[in-house]
Amino acid sequence: MARHTEALDLSSLEVPTHVAIIMDGNGRWAKRRGLPRQAGHRAGAENLRRIIRACVEFNIKVLTIYAFSTENWGRPKTEVQALMKIFARVLDQETDELNANGVCVHHLGDLTGVEPKLQEKVRRALELTRNNERLILNVAFNYGGRAEILHAVRQMLADNVKPEALNEQLFSSYLFTKGLPDPDLVIRTSGELRISNFLIWQAAYSEYYPTPALWPDFGREDLYEAIVAFNRRDRRFGLVTDAA
Repeated sequence: MARHTEALDLSSLEVPTHVAIIMDGNGRWAKRRGLPRQAGHRAGAENLRRIIRACVEFNIKVLTIYAFSTENWGRPKTEVQALMKIFARVLDQETDELNANGVCVHHLGDLTGVEPKLQEKVRRALELTRNNERLILNVAFNYGGRAEILHAVRQMLADNVKPEALNEQLFSSYLFTKGLPDPDLVIRTSGELRISNFLIWQAAYSEYYPTPALWPDFGREDLYEAIVAFNRRDRRFGLVTDAA
């Protein structure tokens, strides 16, 4: 894959405000090295640190990562337990540094069913970083796009929202991403082309960028390449650029 280590100047590029990433390929990364899947998940967690730093460097304002889906509970119990331990360790090791670097952590999803000690770690990260403004990091954990939409509908029904009052802006205010811009760019690593129930309302007009790089190998230069590709897109939002 071509690298741009000699030219990471983004001054001539439009940097997307909100980048979302489906972090895929940890298992395959481990398998290619003869390692257990858990090793791939650990490597993926380590890689997140450098991508967050790259987002800050590139002046991206919002980063959303797909950490654990509602469907992932169906994976083998040992793998799920290992993932939860990794999440807990990452929160223990990274929260203070994220706070020091001005990163505001948001949670997208439902903590119901998550082990209480892990819930508490998540809440501590949210509270500690809530006033930071350098980068918003949305962590989609126990998240599913359909579940999010159903959650929004239930909340609107509970609030007695009248049908005639409902519009896209109001509906968006009931989503986990309320108050945030929709993603401009959605990246999926490992070459897969599925949406996988990720931000299915918010990403209606996002630019999708699949890359063959496995998530633990996806680095600063790969993110730069995604931004370059984003700048080649003609974003029309359903309109046309030529009246003819």
